[in-house]
Amino acid sequence: MPPTLASLVQHSALKLTVRAGADRLGTPVRWAHASELADPVPYMDGGELLLVTATNLDAENADSMRRYVRRLAGAGVAGVGFAVGVNYDDIPEALVDAAEEAGLPLLEVPRRTPFLAISKAVSAAIAADQYRAVTAGFEAQRELTKAALAGDGPAGLLARLAAHIDGWAALYDTSGVVLVAAPDWAARRAAALTPDVERLRDRPAPASIVVADSEDRVELQSLGTGRRARGALAVGTGAALGTAERYAVHSAVALLTLTTARSRSLQGAEQRLGAAVLRMLLAGEPDHARAVAGDLYGGLLDAPFRLLIAEAAAPAGPELLTETMEAAAARTGEALLLVPEGERVVVLAADGGAAVAACAAYAEAQDDRAPREGGAEDSDVVVGLSAPAGPIAVSAAYKQAEQALSVARRRGRALVEHEELAAGSVLPLLADDAVRAFADGMLRALHEHDAKGRGDLVASLRAWLSRHGQWDAAAADLGVHRHTLRYRMRRVEEILGRSLDDPDVRMELWLALKATAATTPAEDSRG
Repeated sequence: MPPTLASLVQHSALKLTVRAGADRLGTPVRWAHASELADPVPYMDGGELLLVTATNLDAENADSMRRYVRRLAGAGVAGVGFAVGVNYDDIPEALVDAAEEAGLPLLEVPRRTPFLAISKAVSAAIAADQYRAVTAGFEAQRELTKAALAGDGPAGLLARLAAHIDGWAALYDTSGVVLVAAPDWAARRAAALTPDVERLRDRPAPASIVVADSEDRVELQSLGTGRRARGALAVGTGAALGTAERYAVHSAVALLTLTTARSRSLQGAEQRLGAAVLRMLLAGEPDHARAVAGDLYGGLLDAPFRLLIAEAAAPAGPELLTETMEAAAARTGEALLLVPEGERVVVLAADGGAAVAACAAYAEAQDDRAPREGGAEDSDVVVGLSAPAGPIAVSAAYKQAEQALSVARRRGRALVEHEELAAGSVLPLLADDAVRAFADGMLRALHEHDAKGRGDLVASLRAWLSRHGQWDAAAADLGVHRHTLRYRMRRVEEILGRSLDDPDVRMELWLALKATAATTPAEDSRG
């Protein structure tokens, strides 16, 4: 505890007497300062015990003293010490009354007590308080270090930290999910701060945020030393942290950052091993891949898995996604094989597992956040996801993920699964600027012909193709004679310079009609 006016009054050597503000003696004293200025406020920081002899004060003037005391109280001065027997044998009643009125403590300093003795007493008390705080901080550091090395992991460290700060503590992963909290009841309180953790995550580490409400005061500290935070620590207390508590929090941040850095180093080694396993699987050597995978990835290869390829569509896109998937896998104990490849990353994850679900949720959030019309560039990441596969089919799964990634990029979606392509129609693939440009160019001459009122060649071509070249059926759909339709198809061939007997030509024309949305629902059902 810092010195207070009460502790100075109780100091036997000082012989101070309370003349006003007896109910405010619990006020902390940051320093003792002597000043005979009529207005010392410009030179005050607040929290000082002001020592005066009233050399330059009209101390018997009630109005003057009232203004003087109000200025001091407004500046946060802790109290006034008035030396008697120097300029005044007793403290003037005008000053006593003004101090009582303003609620400012007023202490009588006897002539035999020099101001220097009071300053020394305050300085010694402050130094003793700082020493206690530093000692307590070092003790907290030792205890937290022991907890970090004891094998209990972050849980043990947070339990010690919560005890030291007389509050609660929580650790978050990079996605803002609470990994551990102490005491246990704090998990619910910590979970409510996830949006604040996400806000902190976007700042370069180290960074901090203070969140205060009716419940408590929470400080959020980022963990990590790189461009992006690797997690966050939250500490909740009833008031602002003191010196000793601040030491404890800083120690916890340092220890957790070291733990995170060590984890990243281990993760780098695991990624190198995973890259070797992936290369063997792609080379068609599943047995060798199993031998290299060992316990780390062996379980992943014993059940169906998905292969996904994530490509950056914005800075740090794949990094955010993989951190989300890693956090989800860690919470459920799943194995996750992750191999960076330049601006993208290849991942093997358990089919139906938490990591794949986290990937889908992340992509859905990207699509909801930034609806796009022409591309996936507004998303953080673009992902192609294969169908479920096993070790002997990784090469095929890789191709599936590549194909799905290409479609996702073209459609402007954050994620496309290969099953969508295999089970759906080819027509959505035509929603591409290059395809539409090709279609417009191929049919332009026919549209120009029809626009001049020379016939309905586009509609006739569409009907004929939709009936697979059956003249009578197509003519009936159009309500014309089959000879009229034959004439129109000859005109199509003349204008385009292409033969309708060529199946490739018919295919290109049909896709061009589809790409330009020239068909009707009825014709779609027949085509």
